[in-house]
Amino acid sequence: MSNAMKRLQEKAGVGADGAFGPNTARAVAKHYGLSPERGAHILGQSHHESAGFKRVSEGLYYSTPERIQAVWPSRFKTVADAEPYAKNPEKLADKVYGGRMGNDGEGYKWRGRGFLQLTGKDNYSRFSADMDIGSVMDNPDLVEDEYAFDTAVWFFKTNKLFDIADEGVNDAVIRKITKRVNGGTHGLDDREKQTHMIYKWLAAA
Repeated sequence: MSNAMKRLQEKAGVGADGAFGPNTARAVAKHYGLSPERGAHILGQSHHESAGFKRVSEGLYYSTPERIQAVWPSRFKTVADAEPYAKNPEKLADKVYGGRMGNDGEGYKWRGRGFLQLTGKDNYSRFSADMDIGSVMDNPDLVEDEYAFDTAVWFFKTNKLFDIADEGVNDAVIRKITKRVNGGTHGLDDREKQTHMIYKWLAAA
């Protein structure tokens, strides 16, 4: 588990052992004032996106140009185009994110972090302003641990996903939220599994 889960547990007032389970889910929902429905959806999506709350920084290390070209076909038309970026996450991030989302060529600095992968200088800036956390702009690595879940809450609020969550916990609603989080339905089965499981924990509290 990452330090991000331990920090979240500390904030929520539950034993900070880094392991996610019913007690942590209930404490987090209470701390952030989340209903069982809202808590289940945001924690279920966060669980999947962060591989069980373990991944809080975008993995941009690719050992082969073939994989890079497959992931970003619009950026790299051929495998040869991707060759210079293999095993070089900083250079790759600056290529795929530089000049986008307000990054000004600093793609690696503003790479995805947090449980729902806050990405791009513009989004960091909006989060920082909305939540009045100026330190994030000076030290974006804070999103990896201190604000890993806060950025997820901000994303749900900003994109009105909590309104969708209020429709209930069923596969149709999970699919709807997944499309807003993921841009598609990648990993839908696991998102459904996690959301339903967490909802059972929270509803029984």
